[in-house]
Amino acid sequence: MQTLTSTHFNFPGQKSFYKGKVRDVYNINDELLVVVVSDRISAFDVVLPKGIPYKGQVLNQIAAHFMKETSDIVPNWIIDVPHPMVSVGRLCQPFKVEMVIRGYLSGHAWREYKSGKREICGVRLPEGLHENDKFREPLITPTTKADEGHDEDISKEDIIKRSLVSKEYYEQLEQYTRLLFKRGTEMAAKQGLILVDTKYEFGLHNGKIYLIDEVHTPDSSRYFYSEGYEERQKNKQPQRQLSKEFLREWLIEKGFQGLEGQQVPNMEDEIVDAVSNRYIELFDKITGTKFIPSSGNDHLESEIENSVVQYLNEKATVKA
Repeated sequence: MQTLTSTHFNFPGQKSFYKGKVRDVYNINDELLVVVVSDRISAFDVVLPKGIPYKGQVLNQIAAHFMKETSDIVPNWIIDVPHPMVSVGRLCQPFKVEMVIRGYLSGHAWREYKSGKREICGVRLPEGLHENDKFREPLITPTTKADEGHDEDISKEDIIKRSLVSKEYYEQLEQYTRLLFKRGTEMAAKQGLILVDTKYEFGLHNGKIYLIDEVHTPDSSRYFYSEGYEERQKNKQPQRQLSKEFLREWLIEKGFQGLEGQQVPNMEDEIVDAVSNRYIELFDKITGTKFIPSSGNDHLESEIENSVVQYLNEKATVKA
């Protein structure tokens, strides 16, 4: 199965190109961004050696779905989706923090807690918690936004002290984060899921805050199945989840956590197929619609290029 792991387009009006862990980002006339969501997958801030079939399409379409469903809370960067793996939108100046919000003690937060830490990002945690316990109130645990390497936990106080974000803007980001998480939690519940934790990124455009990047996707979020959560928690059993956590756990079992000197394990077809199926399952579950693979899987690059060029020729510039 063909996967898209790298692109090298030259679009009309292209000013620059940036390759992220998953997304290839093209700057058009310093006004628009063309974001191609590749099939690359990362874990522990490391891009893994194999692409995941349909992953880019799943991520792009889930993000577009939730951007639309949350646009009444905060405006977002997306203007159009000319191809299942591409979004076009406003060029924003990103804030240098990621707004992570957690409703449950899972993933990174649990690993920190298990190691003995009782404070994460300036937030104190009580003794006696167990993995996947629900917090009384969702906790915001921001991270720095690293250009390369690992993001780092940081407190609200340090963000403001280091002038990464002004106090006024940061408080607005916190408000948006809580409202988005509440909406995401409600939407997940209707589908029999629990939104465990997620992260949001924001940017400025003409002095206005916009939601950027992705939202409520399996790359940025963790989901549990609601059914059986209480029983499993009571019996201290692992939760059934739809997220990348099972991939992280597989990597940990293979001795890899992205630390210096560690070797990325070989990804056999079995794990690649399992990851792909998880992404498709989450698309079906969280959107309530059936995933339809892009028809041009054998000619992805030319199909994407033609779609974007046609879009840009029709709408050379968009005034926001």
